[in-house]
Amino acid sequence: MDQVTPMPFSSADFRARFAAQPQAHASDDYGDHRFNPGHPRLNQGKALRNAAVLIPVVDHEGEATVLLTKRAEKLRNHSGQVAFPGGTIDATDANPEAAALRETFEEIGLGQDRIEILGRMPDYVAGSGYRIAPVLGIVRPGFELALNADEVDAAFEVPLRFLMDPANHKRDSRMWNDLEWFFYDMPYGDRRIWGVTAGIIRTLYERLYA
Repeated sequence: MDQVTPMPFSSADFRARFAAQPQAHASDDYGDHRFNPGHPRLNQGKALRNAAVLIPVVDHEGEATVLLTKRAEKLRNHSGQVAFPGGTIDATDANPEAAALRETFEEIGLGQDRIEILGRMPDYVAGSGYRIAPVLGIVRPGFELALNADEVDAAFEVPLRFLMDPANHKRDSRMWNDLEWFFYDMPYGDRRIWGVTAGIIRTLYERLYA
């Protein structure tokens, strides 16, 4: 019997690509330093803090989407930025997957009963001092979100096809203490996906779609 090829950019295609991705090695090196080599922001002499985010791929019929959030404007750090649900790994979290699921529920009310964890991507080191574990999950549609207004102003979905198209991966920069800091920028409508979130998306593209 012939094997059915999953539709491009469907959750089944995403699952197959994740299963076939190159084996991760300890030497895999992803993070803001890849496009800011030698930048003094990266050498602050502080230990990296461990964090985890969920990359929620929503299993719509046909083509999948990725669920993103807009951080609350009233937050002290990274206010108003587009992000994956996630945060610092607590001592009570069994592993990064548990942290990502906990933070997702706390931020947007999406329960783990609707999320199938596929696994993890290599860690992403952010210039802000975090080592981030990106956790991949397939989300069953039909959910209702309950946004935590203290942390999130909005949640929205972006087609996986758009995010995995390198034509939408722009390079941009801003000044940091009179030095230029480079990052990826992926504008989608009136949403600006940039910085660490865009860097993680770029890593996903390089490992699964490039």
